[in-house]
Amino acid sequence: MKAEDFDKKFDDSRSILDDLDLSKARRPQQEQKRVNVDFPIWMIQSLDKEARRLGVPRQSVIKIWLAERLEKIAS
Repeated sequence: MKAEDFDKKFDDSRSILDDLDLSKARRPQQEQKRVNVDFPIWMIQSLDKEARRLGVPRQSVIKIWLAERLEKIAS
């Protein structure tokens, strides 16, 4: 399919999913890498309390807080 045909199909609000090979899709700068971090018990308890309050897993709280802090220091 030519790029102009693809663009027209998209612009006409028609599905383009069948025209994409999503098995090769990548999210730049979003690749995951597993790390292990040891926290004191009091931190785990605080994280769990906040996670319950927000209704999300502990890992989500950690990711959100780290992202917020990293954005601050990057500014």
